[in-house]
Amino acid sequence: MWDKDEEVSLTQKLEEIRTSLTSIRRMIKEAKKEKGTDDFLGNIVLKLQDLHCTEDNWYKLEPRTETYPDRGQCHLNLKFIHKARDETLSAGRSAYTNYCGILQQFVQAYISKEQSSAPWKGALCGEAQTLLELYATQNDLSPFLQDLAKWVAYSKLYQSLEVDSSVLLQQLTSIEYHWHQQELPYQQKQELGDSLHGFLQYGLCLVAKYRDIFPPTPTATPKLHTLLRILVQICKTQAFQKLNPAHFELHDEINDAIQTGTEEWFTIKKGLHQPMTKDLKEIGSALFKLITEVKEDIKHNKDVWNRVFVSAVQVDVFTAVYQKFDCLLTNEVKQTLSLMDGQMEQNLAKSLFPIYLSLQTIHKDKAFLQRRGFLQLSSFHESFREALPYWLNQAFSTTQDRVERAVQVDQLQPLQIGAVPIKHSSSAVDSVACIQPIYQLWDQLSWPDPEEAFMLMVKTTEDVCKIVVNYSHLLKQRVRVLSENSDHGSAINMLCVVVNDLEHMRSVLEKLPVQLKWEGLRERTQNVIGQSQFENTLHSQKHQALSTLSREIKSALATLGRKLYTDIEIHVRSMSTRRRIPSKSTEDAAAPLMRYLEQELEYMNENLVQENFNSLLTPLWENSVKILHQMFNQHSQQEGLMVFSQRLQYTLQCLEQCFHAEGNGLSLQKLHSDEYQTLKALLTHHSMTSQQLIEKFFRRKITEQKNYSGEKYGAVTFLATYRISDQRLRVDVLNALKLLPMDSNGFSDPFVHLCLEPHHIFPEVEPRCTQIKRCDLNPLFDETFEFLVSLDQCLAPGACLVITVLDHDTLMTDDFEGEAFLALEDVSGISTKEEEGQSLQSDTSSGQKRLPLMHPKPNEDSILKLLESRKSEREAQAFVKKRRQREKQSQEAVKS
Repeated sequence: MWDKDEEVSLTQKLEEIRTSLTSIRRMIKEAKKEKGTDDFLGNIVLKLQDLHCTEDNWYKLEPRTETYPDRGQCHLNLKFIHKARDETLSAGRSAYTNYCGILQQFVQAYISKEQSSAPWKGALCGEAQTLLELYATQNDLSPFLQDLAKWVAYSKLYQSLEVDSSVLLQQLTSIEYHWHQQELPYQQKQELGDSLHGFLQYGLCLVAKYRDIFPPTPTATPKLHTLLRILVQICKTQAFQKLNPAHFELHDEINDAIQTGTEEWFTIKKGLHQPMTKDLKEIGSALFKLITEVKEDIKHNKDVWNRVFVSAVQVDVFTAVYQKFDCLLTNEVKQTLSLMDGQMEQNLAKSLFPIYLSLQTIHKDKAFLQRRGFLQLSSFHESFREALPYWLNQAFSTTQDRVERAVQVDQLQPLQIGAVPIKHSSSAVDSVACIQPIYQLWDQLSWPDPEEAFMLMVKTTEDVCKIVVNYSHLLKQRVRVLSENSDHGSAINMLCVVVNDLEHMRSVLEKLPVQLKWEGLRERTQNVIGQSQFENTLHSQKHQALSTLSREIKSALATLGRKLYTDIEIHVRSMSTRRRIPSKSTEDAAAPLMRYLEQELEYMNENLVQENFNSLLTPLWENSVKILHQMFNQHSQQEGLMVFSQRLQYTLQCLEQCFHAEGNGLSLQKLHSDEYQTLKALLTHHSMTSQQLIEKFFRRKITEQKNYSGEKYGAVTFLATYRISDQRLRVDVLNALKLLPMDSNGFSDPFVHLCLEPHHIFPEVEPRCTQIKRCDLNPLFDETFEFLVSLDQCLAPGACLVITVLDHDTLMTDDFEGEAFLALEDVSGISTKEEEGQSLQSDTSSGQKRLPLMHPKPNEDSILKLLESRKSEREAQAFVKKRRQREKQSQEAVKS
């Protein structure tokens, strides 16, 4: 738009200056312009394709520059007028053909005008729809022909524009509906047949390239599903079956398209990842990239595309693709790895490990195959045998280096995580973490061959055991270095940490069968590896390593316990000092030792894990028992042995309670060892008073009498009853049998001596004797004796009736025929506690006893030896003298 200017002279402009000085600048500017030049007001640019038949709008004037942006608006009223009719559509063509042409132009125009990214869903503007309907009505086109025209047009547009697949399905349904209702002309039949067949071929081409055209996204996969439905619907229509007599199996065609497309896709990817040089590592890297692409594609086929194909056309695309890749990948891997034969080294082997893992992942997907047959990938591991030792050595050396570094920086101090203290140090935790990659390597390998897998397990187990054992050696070296400049307390503390670290590693070895899944391997190899070979190999490796760790732990615990052993011995020796015997009670004498032990054990319990603390307790207990035993043996011949034994016995009881700790320490089974039982019996024996020892002596004799069999020295028969009412013990000596001849004439002059023992229980009871029977080896006495004794005396420990048979000699000491011991608690009336008033006659038969006579064995009784050592006790010495006299007279002494 322009502003028209008239031609004005300079003289006229100067005249205007006189009248209007305010616009001088404008006037000078206008005066300089050429004569007849118009001013530019603005312009409007309109695209014809955007205009409708009629337009009546205001349009904004656009400036040339930004100096004066606001140029105003212009009102335009536009109309399109046809001066002549276009007859190109109808010239020599049928109405059906013209209808198809009009339809295509309307659809293309509508889609172009919409400019939407969404697919066209078959809608047209109202005017276009009206024109099509009018044209079909005027030219008498049937609905069948209209639907046919739409199918032909839409199926062609589908190949070039974004057309919603549901539009095609709708037209196919309409064609199927009209097929039997109206006969199509020959030309339209041919057109329909060609269109259906052509779309099928086009659809199969799309299926072959489904990876690129229909990526595994939520928006693309529904399009693939609809396309497959269209292909299925085409094959099901009667029109297709009638117009295409050749056999067409859609399932097989789609399978072939998938196979072909997969091979083409693999070839393209292989070309993209082709190595630039002949370097073996670069070749391996290219192979890894290709396998990664294949692995991802298999995953998409399994998780996404397979559902689409199965639901639409019942084609298992995952199985088809997997089997194709199985062949392609196997050949590619073999060709590539054959280039590396004889050239394997550590770095090259390391680059092959990701390839192995990727192939293994692909191979594991075979579990999802619907049809399983022979797979070439089943033996993929064979190509990696040369690299396998390098992988194992790499894992071992890396772990070994990490463990060494962990020990080098370890200060052997307990870890503190939060409020809960951990009793082992950082190197133990780090070492366990360092071993994990070896476990992971075994899991990652999952070596298919059972026999080779067993050998790999042997190697893996050996490596773990070596690392653990080497860790124990490194730890010992580390504690030596740190202990050089440390005080004794710090050294002990570090030693506790070392023991805990070793125990922690021992627990790792104990879990080795679980970590490496030995049981699963055992099931896999049961047909090729015998049970004995399996256990002898793997379990022996573990046991050897555990034995080494146990020795190291015991050595460290022995070092910890060595100071304790010395201090315990010092405290025990202090209890044996003679001058302290009368001045201290047993409890006071043992108190220093118990306080020391409680303090030390509490410290050890705080600084050692429970397993190590228990391991320390066991040798400490055994050594404590040994020290007590040694102390006893060293002082067994000194005075005051009884008091010292009582102290040792009390100390042993306190130690037992301390080490048992109410069930929290050592078990009673471990505490009551053979040496403990021996020491306890010995201390109990020597802690007794002389009277207790005498009672024990008679209890032994009573037991010996009950167990004695035979009548080598003869026997004595008697009746013994007790009447509670008047506290009388009645003894009827009946006879003696089979006595030994003591006189030169081959006979004896026997009599029976009755005595109640021990003497301190029956101090006022006098012994009794029967009459002497001359020259008789089977004398009949038939004499009765009564003893006035209480029931409590009869039930006292060791209370017994000693029956001694002697041979009377006038000028010499009476000869000893034998003796028998009857426990008073077994006497009728005492054992049954008969009530007062019970008939004595009724007890006669039940109280009769026949006891064999015994002879004592000289110098074999420990009680007599102990009593004999107590020189200051007159009662003990008198008893020993009496018993020694019997031993001298014993026939057992003659035989010995």
